[in-house]
Amino acid sequence: MVEPGASSGPPRPEEATTAADYTAALRRLREWSGLTYRQLEGKAGADGSVLPSSTIATALSRSTLPRERFVEAFVRACGLTEDDVRLWIATRKRLAGEPASGQPSAKRIPAVVLALAVLGAVTLLGGAGAGLYYAFRTAPTPELAVPGLALLPVGSWAQIHPSRTLAQCVTEGHDRSGRYQAEIAVQLPCAGRTLPRTYLEPVGDGMVQIQWHHPEHGIGCLTAISDGDGRDLVEPRDDCDDERPTQKFLVEPVGPPEAPDLRLHVGDTDRCLGLRGEELAEGAEIVQGPCSQANAQRFRINLILPPS
Repeated sequence: MVEPGASSGPPRPEEATTAADYTAALRRLREWSGLTYRQLEGKAGADGSVLPSSTIATALSRSTLPRERFVEAFVRACGLTEDDVRLWIATRKRLAGEPASGQPSAKRIPAVVLALAVLGAVTLLGGAGAGLYYAFRTAPTPELAVPGLALLPVGSWAQIHPSRTLAQCVTEGHDRSGRYQAEIAVQLPCAGRTLPRTYLEPVGDGMVQIQWHHPEHGIGCLTAISDGDGRDLVEPRDDCDDERPTQKFLVEPVGPPEAPDLRLHVGDTDRCLGLRGEELAEGAEIVQGPCSQANAQRFRINLILPPS
């Protein structure tokens, strides 16, 4: 089925020589399809895939290669054939330096099946009343992109709570010392606080990218600051990159099985996120420091329903 756009046909990826060329071709494909991000999300869902409009916006705004699963769902949603899907995937593999099998992934888990499985588990444990489904620790399975979190393959909306102050969320705030002026990650009461929205995107090797979606500032990826006045603080930056170590966080389940606490490493390092000075106060800054057994470095992550 190749109907949208003009008689010139859809853009083709073969001439791409860089990741930036490839993502530019994907943007042209979206324009050719004539579909909005929301419409693409709906078409992907009808095909059994999960492709949030926010994920599309993020992927198309970058100059790095999107993940293969995204390309599959996106190209199908744009109305192209399975032969076209194979061509786009083969080109992506070539640019990534991977062997090109010429075949899309054989197994795709329908979003409805995965969502029902998660919600069913929550119902049995009595945790579905507030419209949330909790990310319980489980043994890693092929369905889990990140051990300890039942994220959808393309990512999920979430709330991140310091484990000692579950009524507070990791959200936007400011450095209380006044030395660093930009917005940073702090803990503040969750009640009545809806912005920015937090989205967790799996980026491989058990890591996630933590995105903030803000109506004024757009999409920013939480980034651990390594120098300057903001050293060790965490701030949202709009130059999101799946390969940037300071924008990837390794999720490590910690504690006994009945306590779904998680430790968030900065990349694959021995530095972890925690509350400055192990504080409990509202507005306490999220900072990176040497990983330890301190409770201030433990978080709980609730996966929530997409915004309406």
